[in-house]
Amino acid sequence: MRARNVERWASRVLRGRARNAQRTTHNAQRASQAGAALLTAMLTVTLVATFAAAAMWQQWRAIEVETAERGRIQSAWILVGALDWSRLILREDSLAQGGDGTDNLSEPWAVPLQEARLSTFLAANRNVAQVEDASTDTADAFLSGQITDQQGLLNLRNLAGDKQVDATAQRQFARLFDYLGLPRQQLDQLAQAVLLATTREGGTDNTLLLPQSVAQLGWWGLPQQSVTALAPHVTLLPVRTLVNLNTASAVVLWASADGLDMADAQRLVQRRESQYFRNLADAAELVRGSSAISASTHAVASHYFEVRGRLRLDGAVVEERSLVFKQRGDVRTLWRERGGLSALDDTAPGPKMPRPTSIP
Repeated sequence: MRARNVERWASRVLRGRARNAQRTTHNAQRASQAGAALLTAMLTVTLVATFAAAAMWQQWRAIEVETAERGRIQSAWILVGALDWSRLILREDSLAQGGDGTDNLSEPWAVPLQEARLSTFLAANRNVAQVEDASTDTADAFLSGQITDQQGLLNLRNLAGDKQVDATAQRQFARLFDYLGLPRQQLDQLAQAVLLATTREGGTDNTLLLPQSVAQLGWWGLPQQSVTALAPHVTLLPVRTLVNLNTASAVVLWASADGLDMADAQRLVQRRESQYFRNLADAAELVRGSSAISASTHAVASHYFEVRGRLRLDGAVVEERSLVFKQRGDVRTLWRERGGLSALDDTAPGPKMPRPTSIP
């Protein structure tokens, strides 16, 4: 009897343990399923957030690209208009009735345009403060620029004579190199490079590439320090030119004339501030030796001008530089350069264009 009771008790205990084991296994399965569901939900949220962020970034990028492209196109058109305006000023100067045919720093083209809102120019024309096209906002557009006489500088092209280096131009640049403390070897290297770049007899394979501006003289192996030192005093034009007595600096005047000292050059600059030179004879009267001022090296008029413009629009800055050729009734653009211009522009003679305090 007692053995039977023990068996019954043991059977109940075993059945209870089995039910508890089943219950524990079921609870563990439910907990595992809940964890998997939570992990799946987290992964889904992560994927959705990633796709949403990618879509927003793509949309933001498309908007930024479109905005930048629109600003670039608007800036280009405005700078083209500024160039046409400068050409008109030079053309009117060449056609001025009663003019004496000279180019001097008292003429309208020599006055730099200080940075001003573009809307002020529109307001001056029919009292329009904003253009009707809503896609073009001129409220935050600032324009500045200036015209510089390139014949007020020593022209590197003059170094190339008839199959040899021009002796007169070499003396002029020798004086300039001595004044700037540059070695004569660099002058000889520069003169030979100009001569080779402008001759065609050796064939195109032996012809050096002719730079478009002074900032590109490094192509010929000239050190950057020398290029920076020369930039305020020299230029590179398509043809040989004369030095304009009415626009050249005292250093250029002194270097361009044989037998002229610096005191005479400064006297010429001081005189033209009150009265510009109408002819070479007016300048020759102020120097000791009249032979220093010669029609073969000097003039009182110019044909080549550099037009520089700067547009600041919505935090972006676009610059353009153009070389124009002027003769009576005709002003032609020879080349244009747009974008981030060389820092050598800051060393150019004449008034400087104002720069914004920060450029994003």
